[in-house]
Amino acid sequence: MTTTASNLLSVANKEFKTFFASPAAYLFLGAFVGLSLFVFFWVETFFSRNIADIRPLFQWFPILLIFLVSALTMRSWSEEKRSGTIESLLTSPVSKFTLIGGKFAAALSLVLIAMVLTLPLPLTVSVLGRLDIGPVFGGYVATFFLAASYISIGLYTSAKTDNPIVALIMTVMLCGVFYIIGSPLITSLVGHNYATILEALGTGSRFESITRGVIDLRDLVFYTSIVVIFLVANAYTLEKSTWTRKTMKNHKQWNVVTGLVCVNVILLNIWLFPVSSLRADLTEGSLYSLSETTENELNNLREPLLIRGYFSERSHPLLSPLVPRIKDILAEYEVSSGGTTTVEFVDPQKDRELEEEAATKYGVRPMPFQTASRHQAEVVNSYFDIVVAYGDQFETLSYADLIEAKASASDVGVEVRLKNPEYAITRAIKKTVGAYNIGGTILDSIVEPVTLNFYVSSVENLPKELKPIYDDLVSIGQDYSNRYKNKFSLRIIDPNKDENIKEQLDSEFNLRPQMAGLLEQEPFWFNLILENGSKKQLVQFSDSLEKEALQKSIEASLKRFAPGYLRTVTVVTPSGNAQSFNRLRQILSENLNIAQSDLKDEKIPQGTDMLLVLAPNKINDLQLKKIDQFLMKGGSVVLATSPFNVQVAESITAVNYTSGVDAWLEHIGLEIEAEMVLDPKSASLPVPVQRYIGGIPVRTIEMVPYPHFPDIRGDDLNLDHPITGSLNQITLNWASPIIADTDKLSEERVVRLIKSSASSWTSENLNVIPDYKSYPDTGFANVNKRGSEDLAVAISGPFKSYFAGAVDIQSEKGLLEDLIQESPSSAKLILISSNSFAADGSIDLASHAMSTLYTKPLEFMQNAVDWSTEDESLLGLRGKSQFARTLYPMSEDTQKGWELFNYILAIIGLFFVWLWQRQRDKRDLRAQKTMLGIQNQKSGES
Repeated sequence: MTTTASNLLSVANKEFKTFFASPAAYLFLGAFVGLSLFVFFWVETFFSRNIADIRPLFQWFPILLIFLVSALTMRSWSEEKRSGTIESLLTSPVSKFTLIGGKFAAALSLVLIAMVLTLPLPLTVSVLGRLDIGPVFGGYVATFFLAASYISIGLYTSAKTDNPIVALIMTVMLCGVFYIIGSPLITSLVGHNYATILEALGTGSRFESITRGVIDLRDLVFYTSIVVIFLVANAYTLEKSTWTRKTMKNHKQWNVVTGLVCVNVILLNIWLFPVSSLRADLTEGSLYSLSETTENELNNLREPLLIRGYFSERSHPLLSPLVPRIKDILAEYEVSSGGTTTVEFVDPQKDRELEEEAATKYGVRPMPFQTASRHQAEVVNSYFDIVVAYGDQFETLSYADLIEAKASASDVGVEVRLKNPEYAITRAIKKTVGAYNIGGTILDSIVEPVTLNFYVSSVENLPKELKPIYDDLVSIGQDYSNRYKNKFSLRIIDPNKDENIKEQLDSEFNLRPQMAGLLEQEPFWFNLILENGSKKQLVQFSDSLEKEALQKSIEASLKRFAPGYLRTVTVVTPSGNAQSFNRLRQILSENLNIAQSDLKDEKIPQGTDMLLVLAPNKINDLQLKKIDQFLMKGGSVVLATSPFNVQVAESITAVNYTSGVDAWLEHIGLEIEAEMVLDPKSASLPVPVQRYIGGIPVRTIEMVPYPHFPDIRGDDLNLDHPITGSLNQITLNWASPIIADTDKLSEERVVRLIKSSASSWTSENLNVIPDYKSYPDTGFANVNKRGSEDLAVAISGPFKSYFAGAVDIQSEKGLLEDLIQESPSSAKLILISSNSFAADGSIDLASHAMSTLYTKPLEFMQNAVDWSTEDESLLGLRGKSQFARTLYPMSEDTQKGWELFNYILAIIGLFFVWLWQRQRDKRDLRAQKTMLGIQNQKSGES
């Protein structure tokens, strides 16, 4: 070890001992940990907030450290000046930078100990919920650099005076200026362009950036720059105190060197200011980095894409800090696109023409936001929108699409964050490109050549009703081949001439030769399969077999090969149903074409890729046959049904419910038991509770754990499946057990998506209002038999038709449809055993409890639709909401226990610090005695 390093460690060790020579160090540590715990549990109401993160702890650190570091450093040099020991220090062989470095390292070491004492908090949160480690690590990194900055400022101010109190006040003021300059208190007074500059100068705003889980080189350089500037200024101040007229030349050298260091550090920050790529996203799932899905969408662009942000200079104080982050995200879109994407930012209120264009062309208008200050309340009309334009198509994202809000205990009463900007923007790009492609030809947007394989028996072996259809299909295929010679080809194949082709059709699509009728002896083939590279798609015939309808069927299958084309989902709900699914329809319409049907009179709409059947009620055989045959054609069906229906109004009522699909499900091999699942691991909800006051029953609304709302997460979600892998958590209300018949369904065909916990039980009781007088623990009768129950499953084909053997095939119009008695392997069925889990009333009830919109059931349905239609591009982007990681359900007593546990751990931590320091003192005392003994021995010998 060099002499300089050894001297620095000696100075640091001496200063560190000085802290513990009095109660100052323990007061500092106790105050830091105590205030941190108080702010976390009481000010920010951690358990009421119900989010598994420690952001409330870190967001107070920039303020807490100002006062604590100021108290820690106020005596560093001022005490030396006041006692007169400063002269001996400055004239000692140890350099000034070594002395400063030693004091800096000692103070920083004490802050590090304080940081270690707060580690039980993130460990506790990791036990109580699914904690993302990235922001935690980033928070501690930010705290380290922030503390270093404050310590350097504190040392500098302490060197300017011999009065510790003056040094304390100066440090608080100077650190406060650095903090407040980038805070919303100041940035809300200016436009977001100037606010970006002010935030770049603020220690608090830089701190918040790192605590998100993104370590940006610019932030680290900024904090390091403060340290360098103020430590150099500290050395300059100490050196200046020793100057005389005889050392005038030395004065100039110090002035020049100090000035050059400061200027170069400032220039380095200015140079790095526009560089946003030098960063590391530590969050789980890389929340703040563009995903592979987004990059693929950008790489598939064939026309220029315009992304324009409309943001007003003056906006709501809670929205303004989000604008720079949106700009950074959009800048990454521009870079990743390789030149096909143009990103612009405009303020329409500064340009009349732009404002008129925004309103007339894109429908973008200013939104009135109410704001309030100490002096007045006012309404600010401002823009907070993004427009994605591709060709003549565009999609507009308003502030409601970009942010999410949650009630909080802060002064403003609400916490606002960006919801999931990448998902919103990429979804808009995908939808816009899809809408544009519809205006052109489908084959223009397909990269690889397409082959239409017509597997058909010889014409003489076909039923006479199919011969004109055969001619129409050949004509359509030849027409495509002539128009797109290098993109499309038609192949007519007779499987009867090649046994290998028969085996291939049977194994891949479960296709076999068909019979025209009971009296017909000659089987025949009549199937269309589109082939695009390694992808194959079976063409499904519609009810109509006219030439135009046949061409539409082929085009509907071609769309599955085309990037960006929107799938069509037909939502089937019973007419006159009291439950509404408006939120589900709205969110599905963001990525899909939505058709509505009750299947009573009308047919399934042309081009439907998936049926979404919600809460079916007494459907008849004709309706059921349409669902059955859609599945037999290789389609996908998502079915949400239950033997019970629950209505949410002024009270909660449950009634028996007849769906009409029970026999059909039993034929497939599935049964939904006529019971409801209750789980002690449940969400807390505002539900009617019957209490007794003076013997009189009174029904009140209380926030209580509600066993009919199982809180499902962890191993109870199938984390390996695309539908549930990104959810993290879901509440599936008033659900019933699903039983799979292993004789009809092999284990490899059944994928269990959602199940209740092992401590759940079932009940046939229709009273869904808790009765805590009779059952004080859960509000409902418990049973001895407990166990996990399947609540949602996914089944893959092949399926046999429920109407096999009972189909009338004499009608020429329905000939091909009526022949389908078994589905291909591509058919999919997803069964959810709840009528109301995605209904508006249930979503509102769960959202009220969480103080933010609860979208997990909607995300589940979106994922189910995407997986069913084989459009999984956006699956990985969902579930990235900042408020998505909720705490595990727990009682109020459990919450108090964990809070008390953390206070006890803090006291134990302080006790161990005292023991450790005591051991160090004893070791140093023994070393001193040993040194004195050696010296005395030498004196005696002399």
